[in-house]
Amino acid sequence: MDWEILGKLHAVKKMQKIIRRWYGLECLFADNQYRLRSSQMDKGHEFVSHFFKVQLELNHGLKIIEQDIENISDNLDNKGVEVFDTFFTPLKAVAIIIESDGESKGCFIAYPFAKESMTKKEMKALVDKMVEAGADKDEVEKAVEKIPRLDNDAISRIKDLVELVGEEVSEYEKGLSDKARIIESMQSELSDRYRYHNIIGKSKPMQKVYALLDRIKNSESTVFINGSNGTGKELVAKSIHYNSPRKDKLFLAINCSAFNENLLDSELFGHVKGAFTGALKDKKGFFETADRGTLFLDEIGDTSPSMQVKLLRVIQEGTFIPVGGTTPKKVNVRIICATNKDLKLMMEKGEFREDLFYRINVITLNLPMLKDREGDVDILLEYFLKRKCEQQGGQIKTLARATKEKLLSYHWPGNVRELENEVERMVVLSGEEKVIHPDCISPRILEVNFSSLSSDDGIKTSGKLKPALEQLEALMIKEGLKRCAFNKSKLAKELGISRASLIMKVEKYDLDKRSKKAA
Repeated sequence: MDWEILGKLHAVKKMQKIIRRWYGLECLFADNQYRLRSSQMDKGHEFVSHFFKVQLELNHGLKIIEQDIENISDNLDNKGVEVFDTFFTPLKAVAIIIESDGESKGCFIAYPFAKESMTKKEMKALVDKMVEAGADKDEVEKAVEKIPRLDNDAISRIKDLVELVGEEVSEYEKGLSDKARIIESMQSELSDRYRYHNIIGKSKPMQKVYALLDRIKNSESTVFINGSNGTGKELVAKSIHYNSPRKDKLFLAINCSAFNENLLDSELFGHVKGAFTGALKDKKGFFETADRGTLFLDEIGDTSPSMQVKLLRVIQEGTFIPVGGTTPKKVNVRIICATNKDLKLMMEKGEFREDLFYRINVITLNLPMLKDREGDVDILLEYFLKRKCEQQGGQIKTLARATKEKLLSYHWPGNVRELENEVERMVVLSGEEKVIHPDCISPRILEVNFSSLSSDDGIKTSGKLKPALEQLEALMIKEGLKRCAFNKSKLAKELGISRASLIMKVEKYDLDKRSKKAA
């Protein structure tokens, strides 16, 4: 709790002023560790209770006050406002619990006063007790003489004021909690919009992926994930599994291109003892191990024709025969497949079975390349940077502006995997620096690869330079208009020029004809 702010709340400040000015009492905030959290401990505090000032100046004065706070706190519970006796009899205090989210965070106390019936004998005993504790007798006598003596009506009014302070603080804390919940909810909503399971991205292509994942999460159908290397195919497969009815069962992933045909056969379907040299005992394969769960077959396009026949059988009928075995085994496994190859082209060449293709291609999910995910590089940079810094146990680093510009302008052929690895490299090379500068970036990203340009791109490589530059400029603007849906402000920002300059160039190259769709 921010105790300093609580004391400065308008209504609380007003009621404390009344308690201090009308009744001459100190207003104390204390936390649930019985420590003072109000300004009495501050240098220059103006005490309204001379007795409290003298008490606080005692060698053990603060400990005595904390002892009173402990006694008050332990006996308050949820009884509302209470009047308490204190260490220095017959002085009393009025107190109430300070709550936040239904829990006691401390208390508010108005102190010290005595009842109007306090006798001279009690006053003398109080002076003696203070002197015994180490106070100067003359100073104590003056202080005791000034202690407010209150009748029942005055005490009742103080109780009302203390109760109002408690309610005001509780309402303020409740408002903070409500705001925190709203902010948390909004952050969660934003997070949900930008991610699905552990997949991160806010771009339109990724929103389409999320929408499809939502639609298939209660399905048992086979899913085919198509995407380039590094686009996160296994991550998507996991999200499908962990949002499905099989989420409590096993998820297994195998990369079909990592094994030769014989070894892949054994890994997928298992083998019996003696099936081949080294088969010393029966071994379960991935299909049997993943029974009632999900099996992710990555790079299924790299499987041989004979393996494709076996896969078709187990996907279609749920049965297989282990290597060296004679008895079929039955399993119930959900299959998710993925590849970075063009299976349709492979079918035309006879390299991939058509019946298997249509069996695994019940639901197709196309993962976009990172270069096609506008705005996602920025989000992924922030996410990976924070995660890598936390993994190393260091402070969160930031990217210099020039560094970020270089990274955002790169086309990321290796997709998300390349981006993640690059962030890790930068975090390591930056050492103890808080800001990551461009010298930490890989040379391939820093260098502009002009060698990749060719006449095949439609750019003139002969003749005068000016027309060629104009041709390139017109091409960039034309493609940009299509990409930004003719939002000139957005495109101008992207190209690094003013909107007025862009409009002039659009008119110059006659590109502002939407009926032609900038063709």
